[in-house]
Amino acid sequence: MDGIIILDKDSGLFSRTAGYRVATMFGEKKFGHIGTLDPMASGVLPVMIGNATKMIPFIEDICPNIKEYLFGLKFGTETDSLDITGKITKTSDLMPNEQDIKNTVKKLIGDIEQIPPQFSAVHVHGHRAYELARNGTKVDIKPRNVRIDELEYIGKNDIEYNFRVVCSRGTYVRSIVRDIAKICGTVATTTYIRRTLTNGFSIKNAVKLDFLENLFNNSGDIKKYLIAPDCALGGIPVINLNDEETKLYKNGGFIKTDETDGLKRVYSDKNFIGIGRVHDGLLCPQRTM
Repeated sequence: MDGIIILDKDSGLFSRTAGYRVATMFGEKKFGHIGTLDPMASGVLPVMIGNATKMIPFIEDICPNIKEYLFGLKFGTETDSLDITGKITKTSDLMPNEQDIKNTVKKLIGDIEQIPPQFSAVHVHGHRAYELARNGTKVDIKPRNVRIDELEYIGKNDIEYNFRVVCSRGTYVRSIVRDIAKICGTVATTTYIRRTLTNGFSIKNAVKLDFLENLFNNSGDIKKYLIAPDCALGGIPVINLNDEETKLYKNGGFIKTDETDGLKRVYSDKNFIGIGRVHDGLLCPQRTM
């Protein structure tokens, strides 16, 4: 059972836990996901099941590495995790007005240096930063280059301020919240994060885990929500093999071809059988299904 479930992950759930529950419904032990969401974050999480996991590096390579998030913040407190799940470390009575906020977001658009949160998956001295942070160790995390294409203030709800951001892979929304507050001369905490787009997968096509599990438990057809592994690989040119070539390809053999150099989606009788690379007139298997 190979394919992709575009999951709308709920807040409070680890990405790996969500992936495991999806894979279990399909009777598969092998699974992975594209991009990790913080437990407190919700939204698009593409879960790869079975041999579809082999396609993860290719999807990450060729699909636009653009992410879109909706998020909220509250001014006046900052926590160690930069979100409402953490312990308060700073407070401030300064509350910026909406015009200050609109002026501030403009300063964060473009190629910027961003310092990831202490509670993040960044490697520091051979450990994940969040592992050290959980043990009370504060570490020096170096800034990284990220790109923010769009950052929009979309309004206030009581004391919560709401935003939309379109950004590159590796950008931390919680760091954006910290930086917005810092430029405004105060502190803030992230109240929610919702991913609406990642690597070409949209929230519009996502399905809730509870819905899938309810359907599964009532003998419904969950397979109709399983997308073919090659659906996200449209940017890779196609090459078709005959029966003899297919056998050779699946056994790791090289196949003569007139195709141009580069990655190819390989098919046999309309069936997707893997990713190959053409080099100097030879098709060489990279991943087989």
